[in-house]
Amino acid sequence: MAARSESNEIRLTRVYDAPLRAVWDAWTVPDQVAKWWGPRGFTITTHAKDLRVGGTWRYTMHGPDGVDYPNVTTYLVVEPYQKLVYDHGGTDDRPPLFRVTVTFTEADDKTRMDMIFALASPEVARETAKFIKQAGGEATWDRLAEHLEETATGKASFVVNRTFDAPVARVFAMWTSPDHLARWLPPAGTEMRFLRSEIAKGKSTLFVITGEHGATHVRAEYLAVEPPRLIVYTQEFVDAREQRAPAPGAERWPATLRNTVLFTEEAPDRTRVTLTTEPHGEATVPELEAFVRERSGMTKGWTGSFDVLEELLVTQADR
Repeated sequence: MAARSESNEIRLTRVYDAPLRAVWDAWTVPDQVAKWWGPRGFTITTHAKDLRVGGTWRYTMHGPDGVDYPNVTTYLVVEPYQKLVYDHGGTDDRPPLFRVTVTFTEADDKTRMDMIFALASPEVARETAKFIKQAGGEATWDRLAEHLEETATGKASFVVNRTFDAPVARVFAMWTSPDHLARWLPPAGTEMRFLRSEIAKGKSTLFVITGEHGATHVRAEYLAVEPPRLIVYTQEFVDAREQRAPAPGAERWPATLRNTVLFTEEAPDRTRVTLTTEPHGEATVPELEAFVRERSGMTKGWTGSFDVLEELLVTQADR
């Protein structure tokens, strides 16, 4: 989520692979909202939800550290399956932090969600965007995607989005150049080196990540590479001879993960990356449970990598 310096608004767009009714229900049915609302690790308790103009939604967010955050949302516009406008972040003793406008549109069995967060000034918008990012609030909308997928198919997935101020072709190139990948993809405090590096459909790469806990080999097999919109690849941990190996630090973990990376041009110099990861092939119940539990850690890891990618894109633009 990003705020333009000249605007008091923060804008966000997501496209969900789900029909409009499913997305609306996920927003408005308390039992469904409880499964995705808030940053990773947060849960909520709804005390009352009166979805009508002038009605309120009273709920408490429970942080992973045990801190509770009471909230009162007041609805100003309720147009079923089309639009919500509400004041967010207030309580009975505190005024709302900002006003949110959400519109929903359906096309080809997918739903586009556009959100506008209106704040007091451009300065407040910048600070709020920074706070939301640091608090992991952007993951709320990724959790919604995961909830919709699990509701529709019963399958667990991991979703993370990031918008970069760079043209789509440049962002895509950062995912298909081994030299670039080695600079931004590895976790903080590690180094990445390719042993085989042909990124193309039907080809595979092999790389090693080295850190304080030793060396980890990873093989990626590319199922689709369609510039500049789509990359699909599987990945698995292997040993130096490319035989399957246990995931480092995990007693149980799916043997193979499938990653789908979508690149969406929000503007000529603005690109949204949507990464969806899901277990691929056979996976046991304990392995799937471990995958679900680790989604907070995966968000943290990808956020760190995307921060480095963002810096790299800025450096390139300055040349």
